[in-house]
Amino acid sequence: MSAQHRAPLPAVSVVIATRGRPELLRAAVRSILAQDYAGDIHLTVVFDQIEIDPLSDIDVPAERRRLSTVANNRHPGLAGGRNTGILGASGELIAFCDDDDEWLPGKLRMQLEAWRGDPAALLVATGIRIETAGRSLERLPPERTTFADLIRSRTTELHPSSFLFRREDILERIGLVDEDLPASYGEDYDFLLRVARFGHIVAVPEPLVIVHWNRASFFDGKWLGIAEGLTYLLNKHPEFSDSAIGSARIEGQIAFALAALGRHSEARSWARQTIRHDRTQLRAYAALAISARLVPAGALVSAVNRRGRGL
Repeated sequence: MSAQHRAPLPAVSVVIATRGRPELLRAAVRSILAQDYAGDIHLTVVFDQIEIDPLSDIDVPAERRRLSTVANNRHPGLAGGRNTGILGASGELIAFCDDDDEWLPGKLRMQLEAWRGDPAALLVATGIRIETAGRSLERLPPERTTFADLIRSRTTELHPSSFLFRREDILERIGLVDEDLPASYGEDYDFLLRVARFGHIVAVPEPLVIVHWNRASFFDGKWLGIAEGLTYLLNKHPEFSDSAIGSARIEGQIAFALAALGRHSEARSWARQTIRHDRTQLRAYAALAISARLVPAGALVSAVNRRGRGL
C-alpha cells in the first residue's frame, strides 16, 4: 500500500446554515453523521436570525463524529452563516450542506477517492438527485469544470450541498463567501467562479446528494433580491462580457425577475439586451410574455421546477 493511502484521513468540517426548517434540518444532520467515511466529521449547524436549537434529540456517534450548534455572528443571511461555520472550523477540509438536503452514505468517501486521482483540483462535487413533485430526477455534472465553463453556463448540477474544499485554500487564496451579494442570491455560483479562477473543479459522476424541491425556497417570490444579486454578479465578474451566451443567460434571469416584480419597462429593456446576445435565450421571451400579461411568473417557475430546474 502506498504512503498516500496509509496517511490518516483528513478531518472534514461540515457547515449547515439554517433558518426555520427543523424537520428537514434533522434529516440533513443525520445523513451527515451516518457517512461511511472513516475519518473525523465535525458538523456545525449555524442558526441564522433564529434561536439556537441544541438538536439534543439527535444521537451523535461516539467515534469520530461531533455536532455543534452556533449562532450566525456575521452578516445575516446564508453567506454570513456559511462564513461563521468556515471560520469556526478545525478540519482540513470543509463541506457545505443545505438544511433541506441529504447526503447518501458514501458521499465523502467517494469524493476523497476522486480527489486522490486528481489532487490538483480545488473543489470536489458530486451528482445530485432531485426529489420534486413526486418525481426523482438525477443531475450529473461534468467530471471536470473550468472557469470558462462556468462563465458560459452555471452548471447547476454543481450543487452547494455537494461542495468539498480545503479550508486553507479559502482562507489564503479564494476568500470567504461574499456577504455583500444582495440577498445572498447566487452566492454559490460566485463561490464556484472564484474557486475556478485558481484551478479546476472535479465531480464524482454519481448522485450522492438528495435535493428536496417539494417545498418553498427562501428565494421564491423574492424577485428584487434575485435581480439585484444577478446584476451584482455581472458587474463583479467582467469576463461575462466576453461570453455572449453567458451574459445572456444572466440577463435573461434579470429580465424575468423584473417582469415578475411588475417593472415591465426595465424587464423589456433587459430582455432586448438578452436577445441581442443570444436569440435562443428563452428567459427573455418569458419575461416579455410576463410583461405583456400573457402568463403569470409563478406558473412558469412551477413548470420548470417540476422538471427539476430553476429560474
